[in-house]
Amino acid sequence: MTAGIDRGRLYVAAVFFSVFTAFLCLAALPAAAQGAKVKTGIEVLVENGFDILAGKRIGLVTNPSGVDSRLNSTVDILFNAPDVELVALFGPEHGVRGDIYAGGKVEDFTDPTTGLPVYSLYGATRSPTGEMLEGIDIMVYDIQDVGARSYTFISTLGLVMEECAARDIEVVVLDRPNPLGGNKVEGCVVEPGFFSFVSQYPIPYIYGLTVGELAMMINNEGMLRGQNGRKEPSRCRLTVVPMEGWTRDMVYSDTGLPWILPSPNIPHNESPMFYPASGIMGELRSYMSIGVGHTLPFQIFAAPWIDADELCGKLREYNLPGVAFRPIWLNPMAGAYKGSLIQGVQFEYVDFEEADVTEIQFWVMQAIAELYPEHKALEACAGFGLFDKVCGTDAIRKKFAERHKVEDILEYWRKDIETFRAKKSKYHLYF
Repeated sequence: MTAGIDRGRLYVAAVFFSVFTAFLCLAALPAAAQGAKVKTGIEVLVENGFDILAGKRIGLVTNPSGVDSRLNSTVDILFNAPDVELVALFGPEHGVRGDIYAGGKVEDFTDPTTGLPVYSLYGATRSPTGEMLEGIDIMVYDIQDVGARSYTFISTLGLVMEECAARDIEVVVLDRPNPLGGNKVEGCVVEPGFFSFVSQYPIPYIYGLTVGELAMMINNEGMLRGQNGRKEPSRCRLTVVPMEGWTRDMVYSDTGLPWILPSPNIPHNESPMFYPASGIMGELRSYMSIGVGHTLPFQIFAAPWIDADELCGKLREYNLPGVAFRPIWLNPMAGAYKGSLIQGVQFEYVDFEEADVTEIQFWVMQAIAELYPEHKALEACAGFGLFDKVCGTDAIRKKFAERHKVEDILEYWRKDIETFRAKKSKYHLYF
């Protein structure tokens, strides 16, 4: 009788241990591996048996954000795929492995895991050369975007499409979510004379398209430059592998997918939501900390000459929709004011859809002008080249500099939104 009871207890214990162990293993997986709401393009490609790549020699433009929901790298997935020959990797800003800081030169090298050549698209050249593309049948692009025009990966995509168009190489974009959703549009379009690697297309600063939808737009709307002296725009053979389960009202946290930082200062799935709210002002070098070098990148406005409570009070007076402010004191670990105690404000979204995201930094600049007129943003800085480039025009700077009042720029900043909404809707893959 005792032996039977012991065996029963052992059986119950074993079952409990197995269930508990399974629970721990499940809990250890990324949320997406437990059942994501969204399947990215790479996962759809795998489910379809790599059909569009079968028997082809493949080049891959990617970085650490190119993973499936179980964090398997697209590099490894394609390298081990049956009947797919991955022959070269291409690294944008920050590199294929994400080991290069913002603006740092990316070098060519050999990938130690696969033995494949890795060509830099952020070094001696930002476009793939004919030698790099030699023998490639299809160029695959798989990088997580942040939904803001000045983020350089979409510029890399366009340059790749241009060079592939010139050589009749097909481009395949593995689609991924826009972390800002698919509805928000803010900012004026880029104007002649201000196109650059941080403003490569005539689109608003926040454009409300996935990278696959954007690729379709720039390919079909004449946004790719002609090659070999041709004046007319070029077009490439383009295939977009759509996601499954994504809808336009989703921000990244709604997808159930793990977040792999696409660049060092975009560490969390909410980071892209803060980047366009402060990144334009961040191009006024050494003017103010926007949290880069601290644990809250792009979420802070701070400097030694600011009184945190005073600035917070002024910003609260504006009653900005969808956003809240609090005073903060910090000691940056890197970047502007490294090792110095500074103070200012941290901001959070209470309703992201209601917030006029890109305009937040201009309200901060107005508050600074009112409280500390000797530190007016457009009088205290020496150069405005990058500021104008990311704005896509010098009109915003010139209009704002007259009085440092947001009301003076709103009409201009918002003038292209509705026209662009109508244009972009033609390329919606999701609803």
